[in-house]
Amino acid sequence: MKFPPASLCFVLPMLSATSVQAQAPETWTEHWFEHNQTVSRVYQDNDVAVYFDSAVNRSITWPNTYLGDVWRYTKRTYGHFGTDSQLYAIFHAGKYSGGHPSTYFDASHDRRNVIDVGSSSPTAWTAGTGNDLDIVTHEVAHIVELASKGVHDSPAFGLWRDSKWAEIFNYDVYLALGRTSDANRWYNLMVNTTDSFPRANTHWFRDWFYPIYKNHGGSSVLNRYFVLLAQYLPKNGSNYARSLNWGEFIHFWSGAAGVNLKTLATSAFGWPAEWEAQFTQAQRDFPFTYTPPGPTAVTVFQDQNYGGYGMALPVGRYTLSALHAWGVRNDDITSLKVASGYKVTLYEHDNFSGASLTKTADDASLVDDSWNDKMSSLIVSASGM
Repeated sequence: MKFPPASLCFVLPMLSATSVQAQAPETWTEHWFEHNQTVSRVYQDNDVAVYFDSAVNRSITWPNTYLGDVWRYTKRTYGHFGTDSQLYAIFHAGKYSGGHPSTYFDASHDRRNVIDVGSSSPTAWTAGTGNDLDIVTHEVAHIVELASKGVHDSPAFGLWRDSKWAEIFNYDVYLALGRTSDANRWYNLMVNTTDSFPRANTHWFRDWFYPIYKNHGGSSVLNRYFVLLAQYLPKNGSNYARSLNWGEFIHFWSGAAGVNLKTLATSAFGWPAEWEAQFTQAQRDFPFTYTPPGPTAVTVFQDQNYGGYGMALPVGRYTLSALHAWGVRNDDITSLKVASGYKVTLYEHDNFSGASLTKTADDASLVDDSWNDKMSSLIVSASGM
């Protein structure tokens, strides 16, 4: 058996679900693809609403806790996904084998973040282990790639398809939730998985994503990739204007990792001549440098007591557009944590204008300072500056 290094087996403290404020509908009639079932809500909290069709056994409860944990971790790592805090999870038995996602950008699913999974087995979803976990986590991975940082679409989908991205996302989720046996199971499966793209016998997980994840920051490097996309890749409104080519893909991941990944890419994928031209052009078109990001100095949170979504920020100056790129909404922060040796100055308006408030230590509630949901830009710096 092959196992990941013990140093990667960390556990993220879970957020507990509080009293339910969100109210998902009790029933929901599907109106997408071949789906036409009226599904019933069997559980909800502030982070997840679970729906079963009439064939799913009502004694199944593992999605309630598991998907709540996954979605809370996802929001902590990648930021918000629209204004609705809930993930809508639909389960089918005896029909609709496989799964699909939808995001808050999509009218097709009533602008909700949705995972919709089914199985040909009439006794599906009873185990709550193995493939049951893998498929629902995989669909959440699609929501991340399709709707991170307030921008719609997945510019790399044509390259990593369905879905090499989900392989590293699933692994990270299992580690973060303390599900070591699932992380080991998934790791052992993925390191032996090969694909025919972009060349025969490509090991996406073993030779590309896992080395990046292991050596350049774990979940932080995954998030930084989406931050850079939102900051630099052209958009039409709230949609990415185009897809990435291979040279751009490697450039953006190099930026996320803080090192030039050309050598790693050559080993993992090969390096055709056109990639060299694309890579060189990408460095001109998107002029971020491969500088390792600084340590987390401040983490801002949506709710009191470090609840809701959270986003860890290094030293820097963050206008409203920069905050959006990191997954932080305008006027939406109520608590924060400040690492030793740093300070954060909050500003009422964009571009560091209006009233300001400086913090040099953790604050579980900005309400006492009359700064609840008031921040539109901020500066993070060393406390001596």
